Amino acid sequence: MKDYLDPRNAEGMPNLADSAFAMDFLLTVKNGIRNYGFALTETANPELRKTLIRQMEEAIDLHGEIAELMIKKSWLNPSDFETQFQVDLKAAETAVQIAGMNLFPQDTDRRGMFATRNE
Repeated sequence: MKDYLDPRNAEGMPNLADSAFAMDFLLTVKNGIRNYGFALTETANPELRKTLIRQMEEAIDLHGEIAELMIKKSWLNPSDFETQFQVDLKAAETAVQIAGMNLFPQDTDRRGMFATRNE
């Protein structure tokens, strides 16, 4: 049985975590853009409308930057369904594997595994 608190068993996790954080950020920004659209339809004040439009344009630019980064890193493949399907399938399989791990074993003593000061 692997000890998942041992850093040696976390190989590949930083890249998986980065792609998950990026996707979460992308979806959050997309939701914000949608909310700006709703707010614009409810706002009569011209000054507030200008502010909302400016903020929404900045959010759209941010969405583009995040998507560009994700495409560059092959975390997002909007024009290649088959490749994106494989990326999503791997992410789902990884999530299922993580859910099945014993992440909290009885023995949690990690002394000697990390570089520490000599006391």
